[in-house]
Amino acid sequence: MSPIDPHTLMQTGLATQSARGRTAIRSCLCRVMSGDRVVEEIALGARTVAVGAARECDLVLADAQVSRRHVDLQLCPDGIRVRDLGSTNGTFWQGTRLTEAVVPLGAAVRVGGTTLRFLAADVPSIAPSERRRFGAMVGQSTAMRELFAVLELAAPTDATVLVEGESGTGKELAARALHDHSPRARVPLVVVDCSAVSETLIDSHLFGHVRGAFTGAQSDRKGAFVEATGGTVFLDEIGELPLSAQAKLLRALEAQTVQPVGSDRPVAVDTRVVAATHRDLPRMVEEKQFRFDLFYRLAVVHVAIPPLRERIEDLPELVRHFYEGRGIDPGPVEGDNLARLERYAWPGNVRELRNALERAWAMAGPGGARFEGLKLWMDPSGMAPAHARPAPVPDDAPGIDTSQPFKEAKEKWLEVFERRYLEGVFARCDRNISRASAEAGINRRHFRNLLRKHGIIGDHGE
Repeated sequence: MSPIDPHTLMQTGLATQSARGRTAIRSCLCRVMSGDRVVEEIALGARTVAVGAARECDLVLADAQVSRRHVDLQLCPDGIRVRDLGSTNGTFWQGTRLTEAVVPLGAAVRVGGTTLRFLAADVPSIAPSERRRFGAMVGQSTAMRELFAVLELAAPTDATVLVEGESGTGKELAARALHDHSPRARVPLVVVDCSAVSETLIDSHLFGHVRGAFTGAQSDRKGAFVEATGGTVFLDEIGELPLSAQAKLLRALEAQTVQPVGSDRPVAVDTRVVAATHRDLPRMVEEKQFRFDLFYRLAVVHVAIPPLRERIEDLPELVRHFYEGRGIDPGPVEGDNLARLERYAWPGNVRELRNALERAWAMAGPGGARFEGLKLWMDPSGMAPAHARPAPVPDDAPGIDTSQPFKEAKEKWLEVFERRYLEGVFARCDRNISRASAEAGINRRHFRNLLRKHGIIGDHGE
């Protein structure tokens, strides 16, 4: 298996995330064609690429039939989103004039008198790993072994890694495995939870401060980057990082220097960064909530951890793994209890599985902890397997407007789901935010912000 060149990954904007969330390298090139000849090409990624005759466009076309700002292009999970910007001569695909559409790789789109062809970049293929474990992560499914294969290659390098995944999938375990399998393992991993630090203190946490820099700064502080020099800093929930801190983080990554708050002297560091988020960073880039240059700098290697519901075949091995952690023999991991686990949707992912087992162990009493005898309890609303029947439609769900782009129609449905889920878990936990956020597997601060967003609680109270 040939190693990945991290610089190639960064320059072409590759991401190891497919539409299913599997770890498969994905990128796209847009080629400007003149007959069969390639005139120019540009890589497409999370940032929208403007195409037109104006000099300020990302891709400038010398075509009299092309408007100053003719069309926008953006890579998305299902292909390339093409959006005409009200051009005079139009944008055409398969002979049809379009306003906005998602076209597949291999498509040829005509703008004015110019043809744009979209194709996958020539990238290395990576076979699934032979491992069933990487660090504390466990799985025999193809999805997990694909993930392990990328992590194995990335671990011994200094490439920054961006880990995406739902809450409870094991993003911090991936970061620790990367660190422990690297030459930097001799230095402890330094963890910063970006969602748990206030905006006024995040610079101090990351880059340190000098005594007297602000009220309460009674002594010098090194900061995470200095503490992790020679090792790795793990930036958890990077999507919560304020824009002001994003610029400073980018500078630290590029220059490998930090400037403590209140100091006029930069400090040299030698720190590798692994970042993680449950949020959709490409969408945040599009909405200008996250810097596109920082996104590409973090996503030199970009992996997505699949949710547990997409790798149900890993359940027996995960159960054995948690039993091993307690030094208990599970006995045969099969029968009715395994079938019960397989029927559950696991919204809290592997963390919820661990909690379900611990709850059953606590109720088992002495000598009653073998798997076949456990009394497992999961939320009955999640017991119907996702593949067996469609989810019930909420009464207040919006109608499906097929004249809308897929993304907009989908977002309206997700908005309803999010509100109904939050209302349900919040009510079940007697409107206790700490209990409800733990039940949902969501950071408490983020859970409270979601409640406010949907008007479930007010701006000033719980």
